[in-house]
Amino acid sequence: MPTVTMERVDMFSASHRLHSEKLSDAENKETFGKCNNSNGHGHNYVWKVKLRGEVDSVNGMVYDLAKLKKEMNVVLDTVDHRNLDKDVEFFKTTVSTSENVAIYMFEKLKSVMSNPSVLYKVTIEETPKNIFTYKGT
Repeated sequence: MPTVTMERVDMFSASHRLHSEKLSDAENKETFGKCNNSNGHGHNYVWKVKLRGEVDSVNGMVYDLAKLKKEMNVVLDTVDHRNLDKDVEFFKTTVSTSENVAIYMFEKLKSVMSNPSVLYKVTIEETPKNIFTYKGT
């Protein structure tokens, strides 16, 4: 059967502060600049999920989009309108860079999908100019 890549896009809003406990206050300020503001800041993220797989000969799909939407919503509920550093366990020990947001979203989605083998990559658009993609390990 032919292999097809499919993509679903969603959005979420979240706040965070770029700060590493492994750096001094001066190093954090130098490394993260205004994103190290003690009050944090927020983004309206765009989350793209790309699946790749063979088209099923019976149903004609790589993956059921309705099922993917529900699975993505499970993940979105953990980050949307949240302070990533305070509300998401993963970011209590990991700096909430967009690189790490992409990793978190990929791994969390993979853990709830009925067929995670078709998960190809996720992309996080922090802004239209700052875009991060993770394909897993």
